Amino acid sequence: MGIKVVNGGFLTTIQDMGRYGYQETGLAVSGVMDTRSAALANLLVGNDENEAVIEATMVGPMLEFTEDIWIAVTGGNLGAKLDGKPVSRYEAVLVKSGQTLSFSGMAGGSRAYIAFAGGLDIPMVMGSRSTNLKAKIGGLDGRKLGTGDLIGFAAPKTWLPAPEKRKMEPEDFSAKEITLRVLMGPQDDCFTDDGIWTFLESTYTISNEYDRMGCRMQGPVIEHKNGGDIITDGISFGAVQVPSHGNPIVMMADHQTTGGYTKIANVISVDLPKLAQCMPGTRIRFKKVGIEEAQALYCEWRAEVRALSKRFAAQTEPVGELQAAALAAALNEHKHSWSSEGVYRVVVNGEEFVIELSKETARFR
Repeated sequence: MGIKVVNGGFLTTIQDMGRYGYQETGLAVSGVMDTRSAALANLLVGNDENEAVIEATMVGPMLEFTEDIWIAVTGGNLGAKLDGKPVSRYEAVLVKSGQTLSFSGMAGGSRAYIAFAGGLDIPMVMGSRSTNLKAKIGGLDGRKLGTGDLIGFAAPKTWLPAPEKRKMEPEDFSAKEITLRVLMGPQDDCFTDDGIWTFLESTYTISNEYDRMGCRMQGPVIEHKNGGDIITDGISFGAVQVPSHGNPIVMMADHQTTGGYTKIANVISVDLPKLAQCMPGTRIRFKKVGIEEAQALYCEWRAEVRALSKRFAAQTEPVGELQAAALAAALNEHKHSWSSEGVYRVVVNGEEFVIELSKETARFR
């Protein structure tokens, strides 16, 4: 089967990188709040970075496994434990049927991501498995996970190449003050010079009004020239709206597709994961950058993804002729023990091998 939800936690949903192509109809993109952590979780277990993951907010769920599978937990440190013992974050971990994954509480960051090798058995809705809570589509019936929910695995993997290399240094989300780099516009001309200066030189504090739709901040008033209302236009992930009250609101993953408030700037893509991990009370400063710098930073992230994919896909040395002959003899001797397909570990003359059997051929690793 896969997993049984014993307790759904505070807000636990199934998300991927989002549902694109439908904003013109008023349907939000949705998707994970922290795209970096979700991508890393998937890479650690050999998935495509866009594979659906479980996103847990603040108070994580309790999940009982009914099938063996490799998983990885990334993002905020919510105190992940397997059968009551701490689980290494940012590392591929083999979970056995009957074990329980739980979370004891926040110790840095606010959102954790759980990836499952081979993916979750969740139907695609308009090109995505992401949960849109307002539209009630995607994920598991378009809602957050709750007690008793059952989720299957699409193609569960109990073997991964070079599992000992599938780890990386956990990211630290404990900072109480962060700087978000922004591109100015598209309505920065609606603000006075003093308003622009206030926005870039002041410190703002994340309020309690922070959810998957937007992050409202409190601080010095940003001065408009003629108020904060405009003719409604499109909104992107990271857009910094400033209504007439003069405080910024950063649009997050479930943001509305259009809005009628002035947008002074947009948080660059590589910095949005930092904001996604913040808690109310975190102090925020904004720093202006140019489009070339923003694009260069994004290209660096894509290069990092490619490098990690290559690293985690590292293959073992090819089997030599004598080893292959010994393996073939062992397979023939115990041929009644093998099914037609599957991945097996075999010990021959003291050496351990992984053998992938298919209907057509046997591949030695």
